[in-house]
Amino acid sequence: MSSKPRLLLAFVLAVLLASLLASIFQTQTNLAALQALGVPVPLDVRLGTTGLDLLGFAPTFILLSALGFLVALPLAVWFVRRMPKLRWPIFVLAGAMAIWSALALANAVAPMPTLIAADRSPFGTLGLMACGSVGALLFGLLGRQVRYRTQPTSSDSL
Repeated sequence: MSSKPRLLLAFVLAVLLASLLASIFQTQTNLAALQALGVPVPLDVRLGTTGLDLLGFAPTFILLSALGFLVALPLAVWFVRRMPKLRWPIFVLAGAMAIWSALALANAVAPMPTLIAADRSPFGTLGLMACGSVGALLFGLLGRQVRYRTQPTSSDSL
């Protein structure tokens, strides 16, 4: 497989990982808020709600992540080429900023004060940004493998 399809795959996997983690974080944050109000939240409810949110909320976050990563990851690659010793901090920051900017954009156009409940507190926003950082780190890891490949293999002709 040539480098462009590999980078596209790395991008898609980064978006999916960030979105799945963010969906789980969002669900658990909301359930913790209910539990703080005295609502019992047994494990089966946590697991069932998480599953439903992976189907219902994750697609929204996939779109937000993809939009943010579309800008942030190419910029991160550009910076990493100029400052290779800062590779991992650059990807961490790029992922966090991608999610922060996507959330800011979503909140600016959404009819409600904040589109995503976890984004209503600094802890929630930082948690979602951390999910973006993990996705960007995955992109940086997979992209690094693409970058150092120099010779095509027999599987590239398939």
